[in-house]
Parts: sequence; C-alpha cells; structure tokens
Amino acid sequence: MSRFSPGRRSVLAAAASLGLSFALPPLTGRAAERRGAERAKSLLILWMQGGMSQLETFDPHPGTAIGGPTKAVKTSLPGVQFADLLPRTAERADRLNVVRSLTSAEGDHERATYFLKTGYRPDPTVQHPSAGAVAAYASPPEGLEIPAHVALNPAQWAPRGGYLGARFDAFQVHDPGRPPANLRDWAAPARRERRLAGLDALSRSFAAGRPGQLARSRHDEATEEALAMMDSPQVGAFEIDEESAALRAAYGDTRFGRGCLVARRLIETGVRAVEVTLNGFDTHADNFGGMATQAESLDPALAALLDDLTARDLLQSTVVLVMTEFGRTPRINPLDGRDHWPKGFSCLVGGGGLASGRVIGATDPAGEKEPTDPVRVQDLFATVFDTLGIDPEEEEMTPIGRPLKRAEGAPLAALRV
Repeated sequence: MSRFSPGRRSVLAAAASLGLSFALPPLTGRAAERRGAERAKSLLILWMQGGMSQLETFDPHPGTAIGGPTKAVKTSLPGVQFADLLPRTAERADRLNVVRSLTSAEGDHERATYFLKTGYRPDPTVQHPSAGAVAAYASPPEGLEIPAHVALNPAQWAPRGGYLGARFDAFQVHDPGRPPANLRDWAAPARRERRLAGLDALSRSFAAGRPGQLARSRHDEATEEALAMMDSPQVGAFEIDEESAALRAAYGDTRFGRGCLVARRLIETGVRAVEVTLNGFDTHADNFGGMATQAESLDPALAALLDDLTARDLLQSTVVLVMTEFGRTPRINPLDGRDHWPKGFSCLVGGGGLASGRVIGATDPAGEKEPTDPVRVQDLFATVFDTLGIDPEEEEMTPIGRPLKRAEGAPLAALRV
C-alpha cells in the first residue's frame, strides 16, 4: 500500500515550486529512538555467497583428516572453538548461537540459494518471498520513508518479494557507504516541477487504454516512493561519513564492512530487513587461501557489528543471521578445495530476544556420519519469523489463490529463552 494519497505527486510538485520542504514526520512515536525490547524488531542477514566452508569458520576439526591445515581458537563459549581465521568473532560467540547441523537437500547454487533465502525449495508453480520480504510485509514500519527491505552489496539472486509482489523486492545498493547520487534530488524546485509535469503527461498518455497494465507496473507508486525517499532525511542512513574514522576502520574499508555499518544505520532508522552479501565462497580450488581472504572481510565486520548493536542496545531487537546456501565437503579435493555439502553445515543466529550462547548439533570428525541434532532450513525460518513476532503458521494467499504458510517448519525450542 502506498504511503501517498492520490494526487500526492501534484502536491509535491506544487510545493517544490514554492521552495517548501518535503520532509515527512519522523517515525511514529520516535520509534527510531526506542531501544531494547520496546523497539520493533528487524532482521539482519549476513549472506555468505558461494557456499561458506563450515570447517574453516564455525565448525573446525583440527588435527583430523577432514580438518586440513586449519587451526582452531577458543571462543567465549566454554569448550567451543572456531577456526583461527575468525579470532574476533570467536571472542563474541556468546552473543549469538551456533548451529552446526543445518541440513538441506539442495546442492546447486541457484536452487540452494532459493531454499536458504525463502525457506522453500524451488517450485516452478510459485515464486516464494525471501525472509526479508516477509518481514517487511508482515510487520510494516510506520513512518518509514526509505525502503523497508534493503540488500547491500548484492550478488546473484538478490532477495525478492515473490508472490507478495515487486514492492517487497529488496532495494539494492551495490557499493554500500557510497550510495547512488540519485538517492538525493539535486534539481532546483522549478526544474523538478517541470520534470514532474512532463512525467505526468507521459504517464497519462501511457495509461490511456491500458489501465490494467499501468496498475501492474507500479509506475506511479514507485515514483511517489522515490520522491518521498529523496526528500527524506532518513536517506542519510545509507551514508557513513558522519561515523567516526575509528568505527569505520573497525568494520573494515571493504564493501562488506561498509555494508555492515550501513546495515546498522538502516536498522537504527527503522528498516525492517537488511541483507549484506559477502561474495566469493565458492572454493572448489584453493579453499584454504580463499577462506583466509574471505575471513579478512568477515571477521572484523561481524565483530564490529556485534559490538555496535550491543553498544546501541539494538541487538535485543535485531535478529542476526549469518548463513550461506550450503557448506563444503569434509573431503579435500585434488585442487586443495572443497566441494558442495548440504548435509551438515553451519550458521549463526541470535539477537531479537532469542537465547544466546547455545550450540546446536555436531558434525562427524571423520565426515562420514550424519550430523547429530539436525536442523531443517524450514525450522530455522519458523524460528526467525516467530522471534520477529510473525506467525509462521499464518497462510498468505498467492495471486493464483493458493494458500501458503509463511514457513513450513516449527520454531526450535532449543533457541528459546
């Protein structure tokens, strides 16, 4: 539903001609300033594109045939080790939960990404919405003037609205911290008025005889949302210049590091769902060198993000999920790489009121047996939605009249407080 009433664009144009401000009221009840449990919940997904190795991150097996050269370091959880590539994350492991037994039946990148982003395996008869789209749809933030669902540094298969519609597709920023210049309106009021008048003339011409096509295009609605965003002070959440040099350095001057910092700013502003992508985990060759390179971006950014969310009292209202489409094989291939492995891989999940410091499941040190306490992707999604205050059992009607639950699983009791 548009935040604008019919004719709002003409009002905006008229106001612009008079040099008036387009600033809209801040979030209802100054929601952006609320902290802790009083704050509306958001979802923050750190997406490891390509299939992150569990053995070089959150589930190392040093000194075994499957462990390779990777060493382990102690974490802040007694008896729990992470790979030595992630020392800073290891020091903060107690703030989240470690799932070491995530299982999937999808070993192809595209299909597995669909499954891990939507909670549903691909089905040619329906396009399911991503978790972020469901969060933005089921719990719309009032008074937000920027998109409620944002993807930072997206790679292939950015999160989509699926059957909920294109308005729930993630707004994509490909170089976080350096947002596109057209996020702000630099035109003088008179020039802007002329542009909007011209656009109105084109729109009326296009709409003549095509009412259905115009409605499906969302052209008017998207234009009005874009105008509102450009005029809003909330668009500053996409920029990081006002953050201290020390904080920016802590996150790391990489697209992923800047993306995590922008994500914190967006969530603090009231954005309901943000996904930040770190690409490059498809390590069929030189797995150990590739993982070391990826960890140089992941470890400082994730550690700084957890510190920042904690210091600003935002972790209790933000579900943080660090995940990937599948893991990597216990067997090391002749190219010193690891191949696709959906039979037992890792993710981190926590915040938002979930328990913390728990470890679920374990993988076989020999890489031969099934993991203990396996966790289904569907149950992970149900847990996330339940924590966000979204009923996973509630059904949505697709455009063809097919009712579908928001998640096919059940919340994990092991992650409840």
